[in-house]
Amino acid sequence: MSKYVAAIDQGTTSTRFIIFDHGGNIVAADQKEHEQIYPKPGWVEHDPLEIWERTQEVMKGALGKASRQSSVASDQIAAIGITNQRETTVVWDKSTGKPVYNAIVWQDTRTDVICNELAKDGGQDRLRDKTGLPLATYFSGPKIKWILDNVDGVRARAEKGELAFGNMDSWVIWNLTGKHVTDVTNASRTLLMNLRTLDWDDDLLKLLDIPRAMMPEIKSSSEIYGTAKTILGGVPVSGDLGDQQAALFGQTCFSAGEAKNTYGTGCFMLMNMGEIPVPSKSGLLTTLGYKIGNQKAVYALEGSIAITGALVQWLRDNLQIIQKSSDVETLAQTVEDSGGIYFVPAFSGLYAPYWKSDARGAIVGMTRYVNKAHIARAALEATAYQTREVLDAMESDSGVQLKALKVDGGMVFNELLMQFQSDILDVPVVRPKVAETTALGAAYAAGLAVGFWKDYDELRANWGRDKEWKPKMDSALREKSYAGWKKAVTRTFDWVE
Repeated sequence: MSKYVAAIDQGTTSTRFIIFDHGGNIVAADQKEHEQIYPKPGWVEHDPLEIWERTQEVMKGALGKASRQSSVASDQIAAIGITNQRETTVVWDKSTGKPVYNAIVWQDTRTDVICNELAKDGGQDRLRDKTGLPLATYFSGPKIKWILDNVDGVRARAEKGELAFGNMDSWVIWNLTGKHVTDVTNASRTLLMNLRTLDWDDDLLKLLDIPRAMMPEIKSSSEIYGTAKTILGGVPVSGDLGDQQAALFGQTCFSAGEAKNTYGTGCFMLMNMGEIPVPSKSGLLTTLGYKIGNQKAVYALEGSIAITGALVQWLRDNLQIIQKSSDVETLAQTVEDSGGIYFVPAFSGLYAPYWKSDARGAIVGMTRYVNKAHIARAALEATAYQTREVLDAMESDSGVQLKALKVDGGMVFNELLMQFQSDILDVPVVRPKVAETTALGAAYAAGLAVGFWKDYDELRANWGRDKEWKPKMDSALREKSYAGWKKAVTRTFDWVE
């Protein structure tokens, strides 16, 4: 009898394979980073073949640990779920499986010319009604167009039906099962899927000059897509959710008005809005939350922030003021505050609620008093301030006043950040017992498809509170600090000619 469900979590900086038991507890896990490629300023790429190699390595690694630690046999795994960095774009040859170019990462801004050209007719929001998204470099459609327009011979091959497009979920599933599919959550991040029909839109494909033959088949987030052919051969691959939607599902936000915030490379807040898409007037995205089998699709509002955990990596790798990412909290705690500075990390432009691809990062308010500890603290505070901007927009669009924020991701173990987050939002911040909610959400979707879990109530029963932070900051200081942040953000606008 199957006792476990596994999930591949293919993220921006690393790939993980995690095995969960029926209670949603982690049995074994393995993780490996992959290279970040920066060919030019604003360009970010990954090697898809390296990512597939790392995926196989972590699958073997976690299975090896599981068999040693808990006597887990591969035939006890009921299903595999996939969750992935969204929008990151791969085009590959259907016969050889070889990519025609590196994966263009979601943070990459090279498509700003394409987006600006499209925005000349109807503005940045011309596609919002159909897609729920603004025209922005973030999304996959313009990245596909860039590859077709700029890599020799690729457009002709695509038009002959020789090439396949996919976000990272499709790439991993293709390599695992041989099937060319995606789910509604990933498809909703391309600027090419109609929010209401849940299908590729011919007018949008024509607008971006993308052959329909390249596109994967859109499925629900929880159904059997195929079976694994290599490692875990014969096990159904039956869950697929973009990483932030997977975290929403893993946090069991199944009711309209429930929200979560994930602190990873970027920061992403999603609120369940039920079965009808809610248009945003405040710079948020209207996106798919999840679709389970034949049930109706559930929509969400999302606030996307490009740089949060990536800013800590930048302090580590570029400035080298810390040796490892976890050192940032220790350094930041050596000072009482940020010394009057604000760090606005608009390295890839500003995402929600501004959507300014021509913004660039800035440290504002510098004096000779400021040292590296103040910079570390300002970097952490930047994550909390950006989250406040998104929550303000979300409450405005939804009419829902958030009572508490469920949080997950790597940065939720940073106590200083979590306390400051609660302070600046003026609501409790709650960390669940299983913080790996992204992988857990993909496992839940996969398990539901094969009957490993029977319903939402069973999943809700698994959720448990690990720690809660409550606001302690004086309200006058909160608003003064936040006003300073809003002023600092304006200093980053319009840097790119």
